[in-house]
Amino acid sequence: MGVRFHPVRDWPIDYQEIEMNRRDLDRYKRMLLEKRGEMSVTSDAESPLPAAGGHRGDPVDQANANTEAELQIQLHQSEARLLRAIEEAIARIRHGAFGICEVCLNPISRARLEAVPWTRHCRDCKEREHS
Repeated sequence: MGVRFHPVRDWPIDYQEIEMNRRDLDRYKRMLLEKRGEMSVTSDAESPLPAAGGHRGDPVDQANANTEAELQIQLHQSEARLLRAIEEAIARIRHGAFGICEVCLNPISRARLEAVPWTRHCRDCKEREHS
């Protein structure tokens, strides 16, 4: 492969030094596709988001219904973010940028990729982001 440009930063990277073999990439892609499939099965089985304030009854029932609706919305938003991260990881595999931190451009450890294959950052950059 030689030197190519990182698709996000447009910086030159020597992928020969950090390139994963095709078998590893295929395995990560299968993991991502499996997770995406699990998410679509659970989202298909879930009921539509409840509407807040639509229930009649005493104020406690209404408050409980509103809280439940807010929690369902937050869950739906979290799942949408995860699904987007999975799709982006699959795209990085296609573009040869999978397993490379988008911040420091260093390889992401295999242990981190095993735990969170959709990650875009190495552990150090992720920790700096949250500090």
